[in-house]
Amino acid sequence: MKKIIFRKLLLDCLVFFLLSLFGVSAIIWVFQAVNFLDIMIEDGRNYNVYFNYTLLNFPKIISRILPFAVFFSFSYTFIKYEIKNELIIFWNHGVSKINVVNFFFWISIMIMLIQIILLSIIVPKSQEMARSTLRSSNVDYFEGLIKPKKFNDTIKGLTIFAEDKDINGEFKNIYIKKNNPNEEFQITFAKKGVFEFKGNKKILVLYDGQTLNQKGKNVTNFNFSKSDFGLTNMESHLTTHKKIQEQSTLSLIKCMQFIFEMKEYNIINCYKDQPRGAYKELIRRLISPFYLPALILISLLLILTSKENLNYNKNKYIIFFIGFGVIILSESSLGFVTNNLIKNSLILILPIFLISVVYFIFVYRLKLFNRKL
Repeated sequence: MKKIIFRKLLLDCLVFFLLSLFGVSAIIWVFQAVNFLDIMIEDGRNYNVYFNYTLLNFPKIISRILPFAVFFSFSYTFIKYEIKNELIIFWNHGVSKINVVNFFFWISIMIMLIQIILLSIIVPKSQEMARSTLRSSNVDYFEGLIKPKKFNDTIKGLTIFAEDKDINGEFKNIYIKKNNPNEEFQITFAKKGVFEFKGNKKILVLYDGQTLNQKGKNVTNFNFSKSDFGLTNMESHLTTHKKIQEQSTLSLIKCMQFIFEMKEYNIINCYKDQPRGAYKELIRRLISPFYLPALILISLLLILTSKENLNYNKNKYIIFFIGFGVIILSESSLGFVTNNLIKNSLILILPIFLISVVYFIFVYRLKLFNRKL
């Protein structure tokens, strides 16, 4: 009988947890996808790139929603059981509250491990793949960048303008400014231009124009009847650098070794004098998930009270506030990450301290209850 009760409890919690997790994540994903659509149109991508890019951002959304879904779904399930008097039935069939707490504590550990895998492996990889998707599409879809009567500077170091575009895809009166290092630049005017393939590379072929080159104080110009403007090695601002959030967890750990043991290791955003970025990202991936067991234990505080208690609603709201406070704390604590390892150790032990405190409350309250009996 006890196994059936625990199975029912777990099934109800997990079903509502998964529904809320993927339901809310899907809604946020749709809103985010709409915002990405404007960027993609401006950046000249096609819809396959747009869909793949937005889909690869879904794991990141899930990882951010998961703490809210965990706390809300478990709290809702225990409140529903209390309202329907099902918890009383469980207690009358010999199920002890401490056994329920221990059972769901181990469930919370498994959910925590899933979140660690999600944050440490799946999210960084999906973010890296999303950026790679944009980067690999640069050459194929640059034609969409040129909008009639609009200046476009999406491509790093390049500004493009065209007065008009006909139904055959031919651009009229094109202006292109290309900025180079050391204050060098190149300006090209052309009466018309069209995109063509040469081999497997797409180039912009310009007709009847002039190019001005400035190198230091020297300015040169030449006229042309036909000129190829290559788009290879040009990148959108969206694909310029690999962010630290996209680095693998192993790379971040090696970055820490590089910082503290002075080992040679080449990683973007890994600086010996400013290790805060790597600290923060590692804590987000490996320590923040430890707040999940604390959240589930806080939701389980609802079994310590009952609807017959005059303060039931008050206790329920207090537990809600504590739970959401812990969620806010898990995010805001990352803002206190410093370059000092000793100070950061306080952030590392905070979720473990919360777990210990909540579990102690259970043990203490249940001992008092047993003494009264």
